[in-house]
Amino acid sequence: MSNNNSINIGERIDGLLRERGISGSKMSADLGMSRSFMTELRKGRAKGVNAETASRIADYLGVSTDFLLGKSPSPNLSDDPIERELAGYLEELRNRPEQRMLFSATRKATREQVEAIVRMIEEMQKD
Repeated sequence: MSNNNSINIGERIDGLLRERGISGSKMSADLGMSRSFMTELRKGRAKGVNAETASRIADYLGVSTDFLLGKSPSPNLSDDPIERELAGYLEELRNRPEQRMLFSATRKATREQVEAIVRMIEEMQKD
């Protein structure tokens, strides 16, 4: 990948991080990537990024890989309403630690257990 694309990727990453109020170091930590690599990428000094890394960054930022790489002017993951709904859930999980805690606690729960928890939450919200 040429350095020009790296600059474009870096500019896009910086803009998306600013829009979402996320620091570069938080993104690096959340993705398990080195801060130095992310800094080099964001500054346009990295030689490039492999497909897996680009995909992980795009997923984290809630945009398509094509947008991140400058191949699409639209950041939308998809026009599919289910994809948009899932992107919204992902954004909630990123920004609300209590949502991550709830998701984590119910990952291995049965359907019946999750339904019981949802009923309890709905009852609590009525008050």
